[in-house]
Amino acid sequence: MEKFVIFGNPVAHSKSPQMQNAGFENLKYNAVYEKHQLLDGSTIKKTFLENNYQGANITVPHKEHAYANADEVRGLAQKIQAVNTYINENGKVIAYNTDAPGFLKAIESFKDVKSVLLLGAGGTAKAIALALQESNIDVTVLNRSEGKLEFFKKEGITSYSWNNFKPKKYDLVVNSTSAGLKDEYLPCDKELLEEIFKEAKYAFDCVYGKITPFLSLAQKNGLEIKDGEDMLLYQGVLALEYFTKQKVNEKVSEAMREGLKQG
Repeated sequence: MEKFVIFGNPVAHSKSPQMQNAGFENLKYNAVYEKHQLLDGSTIKKTFLENNYQGANITVPHKEHAYANADEVRGLAQKIQAVNTYINENGKVIAYNTDAPGFLKAIESFKDVKSVLLLGAGGTAKAIALALQESNIDVTVLNRSEGKLEFFKKEGITSYSWNNFKPKKYDLVVNSTSAGLKDEYLPCDKELLEEIFKEAKYAFDCVYGKITPFLSLAQKNGLEIKDGEDMLLYQGVLALEYFTKQKVNEKVSEAMREGLKQG
């Protein structure tokens, strides 16, 4: 039986095992998918190989460590410099990023999105920003500190720290930070968010399975909201295709969605 995991810290909340195990079961693929709490991201490759995992997903805060430790990085992940999927290819660690296409598919239900404000500057933000840029959607990144914005500036993406930000009109506001995951925090100042929401149409939170304070505030301001479940599902479907080396059809992806709803 092949072994797959999700690496993260925290990882207890993850529903990836229910989702991926439902996918394996539906494909009649002999594998099991579990959680692995990893405290030190720099040990990710060593841990992955020592446990003889055939594949892994990577969640916060290890996506950049996972990129740096991989033997080979494929696709848009090379540009993103953050990965969320590992494959064991004959003892070599091959890395991909399925967050970017997963996010784009998740926001398809929002119509006519031409401009996006993206809160946060971690690995998920990098994937989303480059995915939007590649789709010719105007994206602005807002992060608490200046330090993490260098990446976005190099890629020609408009970016601000809290100190120098002047809001304008955005169709969609995205929270890629972990604010609201295990707490009741907003990703930035409430008054600033309300000012931004006045002009916006949609709000998306990468946190899934709950109405976060960010989504709740957006809803109160009349925005159409969506949590990260679809993004999790679509990136998970793509990861499953890498894991099993086969295409995943609608029936399997629906089984994976049902898996997400368990537990």
